[in-house]
Amino acid sequence: MLVRLAGCRYALPMAAVAEVGRPPGLTRVPGLPEWVAGVANWRGRVLAVLDLRSLLAAEAALLGRRGRLVVLSQGGIRVGLLVESVTGGAVVDPAALEQPLASLPASAGSLLAGQVPDAEGPYGVLDVEAVFALSSTLPRTRRAG
Repeated sequence: MLVRLAGCRYALPMAAVAEVGRPPGLTRVPGLPEWVAGVANWRGRVLAVLDLRSLLAAEAALLGRRGRLVVLSQGGIRVGLLVESVTGGAVVDPAALEQPLASLPASAGSLLAGQVPDAEGPYGVLDVEAVFALSSTLPRTRRAG
């Protein structure tokens, strides 16, 4: 699936996409990095929602009418990803995968499995495992008790 994020095109593996919908109302969680947009009630469950634009060195502007929530699933865990739009589909040939640009900020390069040349210009391939691994960078809180 191709999505537009931070004004650029990115591919997400369809095997990791659980569903796509309109962005829900979000509740911001204090103390979390800006790439965690908040949490939402999604189909009766609490869903963490990410906005990766800050990690991709882009400003987080309003999503607009075409904005979507892509729910990713891995190992029974789900997370929402805010995107500016869903632009179509693409079949990524692993042999066509090139290294991401060296000029990308480290935060962006670590989220990409590579890039694919295309007639409309190259698009990045998001590494879903790296997106889920972002949770290990979140601050840990201690609970009383």
